[in-house]
Amino acid sequence: MANENQWSRVNRNQTMYDNHPATEPPRTPHPGNSGGPKKPRKPKKKRRWFLIIFLWLLVLGVIGALAGTAVFVTYANDAPNITESNLASEPSSAIYDSQGQSIWKLSTVERDYANANEIPKSLKQAVVSTEDRRFYKHNGVDPIRIAGAALANVRGSSLGMQGGSTLTQQLVKLSVFSTSTADQTIKRKAQEAWLAMRVEKNFSKDEILTFYMNKVYMGHGVSGMKTASEYFYGKPLTELSLDQIALLAGMPQSPTNYDPYLKDNSRAKERRDTVLNAMVKYGAVTQKQANEAINKPVSDGLQDLTSKAELANNNRKVADAYVQSTLKEAEALGYDTNKAGLKIYTNMDSKLQQTMYDNANGNTVAFPSEDAQIGATMTDPDTGRVVAQVGGRNMPILQGTNHATLTGRSGGSSVKPLLDYGPAIEYLNWPTNRTVEDKQYKYPGTNTTVYNWDRKDMGNITMRSALTQSRNIPAARTLEEVGGENAEKFVNGLGVPTKNTPGGSSAIGIDVSTEEEAGAFGAIANGGTYYKPTYISKVVTADGTTHNYNVTGKRAMKTSTAFMLTDMMKGVIKPNATAADAAIPGLHQAGKSGLVGYGDEENMPNQAIKDAWFTGYTKSYALSVWTGYDWPNKDYIPWNYQDLPAQFYQRVMSYAMQNKPNTDWTAPDTVTPRVKGNIVEYEVKGEKWSNGGLPAVNSLPQSGETPAEAGISGSAAVGATTGNN
Repeated sequence: MANENQWSRVNRNQTMYDNHPATEPPRTPHPGNSGGPKKPRKPKKKRRWFLIIFLWLLVLGVIGALAGTAVFVTYANDAPNITESNLASEPSSAIYDSQGQSIWKLSTVERDYANANEIPKSLKQAVVSTEDRRFYKHNGVDPIRIAGAALANVRGSSLGMQGGSTLTQQLVKLSVFSTSTADQTIKRKAQEAWLAMRVEKNFSKDEILTFYMNKVYMGHGVSGMKTASEYFYGKPLTELSLDQIALLAGMPQSPTNYDPYLKDNSRAKERRDTVLNAMVKYGAVTQKQANEAINKPVSDGLQDLTSKAELANNNRKVADAYVQSTLKEAEALGYDTNKAGLKIYTNMDSKLQQTMYDNANGNTVAFPSEDAQIGATMTDPDTGRVVAQVGGRNMPILQGTNHATLTGRSGGSSVKPLLDYGPAIEYLNWPTNRTVEDKQYKYPGTNTTVYNWDRKDMGNITMRSALTQSRNIPAARTLEEVGGENAEKFVNGLGVPTKNTPGGSSAIGIDVSTEEEAGAFGAIANGGTYYKPTYISKVVTADGTTHNYNVTGKRAMKTSTAFMLTDMMKGVIKPNATAADAAIPGLHQAGKSGLVGYGDEENMPNQAIKDAWFTGYTKSYALSVWTGYDWPNKDYIPWNYQDLPAQFYQRVMSYAMQNKPNTDWTAPDTVTPRVKGNIVEYEVKGEKWSNGGLPAVNSLPQSGETPAEAGISGSAAVGATTGNN
């Protein structure tokens, strides 16, 4: 016992000394241990090292957390703004005809926006159960999902950084960030998480899910599940079967791999079945329902996209030229046509547009070859609204050359009413039977002789005869008498620009487009008010604001001038006249043809035609038509095809006027009729005019005119040796 008490005291003393390490403890030998007692401080050193390491790790953790927070805050401050318009995928910008029917989608992908009530509950459950099962529990960022994705990465899963993203984060990425794998940086993920939390704060879960389902890309140029349902199955989301819902819900992860239209669509089936099984685990459907859906072919109910794409492409071809002009006008009005949500309503009459296209590309009008081209514009004279436009035929690509608006080709004799005779009536008060000379003539200040198409002169004739028979010499003489400045003022007022003050050969042809001529002749048709040709009637922007557009007309000529020009040009379309092929029995109409020939230096056959024109009008429509070749130095229009434009006009105008009133023009009270040689001529009331010392002549009978007398202008008419008969 003595020994036991002794060791007890020693142990107590040892404890005391341990509590006072500055005092050396007694060195008492341990019984049975000749080497002395063990050192009791060694276990304590291990504990101290563990404590030190723990403290350092704690400090480093705090420092890391603070640094991470600082970096996160920095990244968050640099995050882009996100708005409801970013999240809500507006419908694809589209162009509509005058009846409100869609004729063209502008976006690179098709999208029709689905409201929340258009999305069935089963589809929402399918998306959530597959993409983000904890969607209704997190605040935009899901730590549990992130941890699971990180573990999957360690195990070599293919989830990658995307695996930790919630539906809200995916929506943010689709709305304001690039979806490229190269852009999946730490900074981007931090900003994505920050914005996701902001989105969750400002929008309900149902709104976020609706945004997402309208945003995702579904393949085949289609975005949004509503659009995909219509495109793939031809029915709304609410009518889809369970297997079809599962297929759509699974496609956004990889639209290319899960494309049900692939020859080997096993991946699409596997993905669809994965969604169905996920719905079972989520409690959205029973295993029996899932099995029934799994047993259905993945192609069940899919539409044939080949015929659908061909039909869409054909429809786009019909409206192609009109759309080009519409986009140009929209941009001039300040709209960015690349943005989504624009609704552009046009003045297009789809029935007239189809008729124009069919006559240009069908067999109703005989073209000399497949490469022969056409451009045509049709307007409403009372408003300037373009109701139809064709930019070519057999066009290999969409949005190619629009020949209807090209301004680099001469209008030939079709400009004579605009540049020569119109100004003569407007400024010089010439009557319709004013005497003009059809005699040998050289352009002022030059040795260049002007020729008529037949290389013959008719002596003194009336202005009416000179115009209807398209004589070149009287036109050149008239321009000289009118003066270049007056001619320029008059034609510019009709929307036809001039590069230089007209003179010389301008009298028988300046560069013009069918769009410009339709507008100019439309002014003559309505009594002298010019309306710029327009395509857009209104634009509805993404925010629902409607912008209406109407052109205000401006007086371009006196009513007397417009009426007298119309009365003269009626004779151009009469049987056996210069544009007899444009005649429509009983219809009140007027117009002017034009041909442009080649010069000797161009080495083309006799009577080869470079450009052929006809612009005509009724009180309801003005239609300007050009035909020719893209490479006129290689191809030409044969003489026997000179009436192509008039024939095209006749087919289109006959259709257009079926349900329109056949109204004739009434002489205004500013003109006085005079019967001259069995023809009613007109002169401006109360105005004196000079005949320039020329003897007055009666109008020549029109019955002797022939289709060949349309007149060739251009270099062939001003000294070329090629015969034009």
